[in-house]
Amino acid sequence: MTLETGRLFKETVDLIEETEERFGIDIRRFRPEQDDIDAYAEKYGLNGFYESIEARHACCHVRKLIPLGKALEGATFWITGLRRGQSGNRATTPFAEFDAERNLIKVNALADWDIDQIKAYVASENIPVNPLHARGYPSIGCEPCTRAIKPGEPERAGRWWWENDEKRECGLHVAGADQTSAISAIPQR
Repeated sequence: MTLETGRLFKETVDLIEETEERFGIDIRRFRPEQDDIDAYAEKYGLNGFYESIEARHACCHVRKLIPLGKALEGATFWITGLRRGQSGNRATTPFAEFDAERNLIKVNALADWDIDQIKAYVASENIPVNPLHARGYPSIGCEPCTRAIKPGEPERAGRWWWENDEKRECGLHVAGADQTSAISAIPQR
């Protein structure tokens, strides 16, 4: 599955279609509700996320968090591509953790992979790649919220670049206070 926020780069949408064709799979797309988008735009404006962190979080909530909630309904596990090397905020990402808010085990299968390992694996397995990566976008989100990074900048510096907070996240992977290691959450027999 993927989150089709309605603001993705054309290259990202094309990559989803290319991946489906290459591997003969259907990727379920979870989209925001038009009523939610309209309510957001009424309150903040279509691009109000540039004006405040509150507005940006509200946009991410409508376009990402609500659709993710629908995507994960009834799920026991959620497999992500989070990596420790993506940012300081993700530096301690465990391989698995209990997500109490969603009542499931979140598996971060690539937690200890670095960018060179990712590139080597992608090349060896001929995995489709978003062409934006070659144009300086190591972390790609919605088009208005993502820019190419400058040499020497961290991988996620191009996300919500107008904000000063070094721990910028959309909320999909922000651990709540009651999240614990998946190992300690698994009942012992």
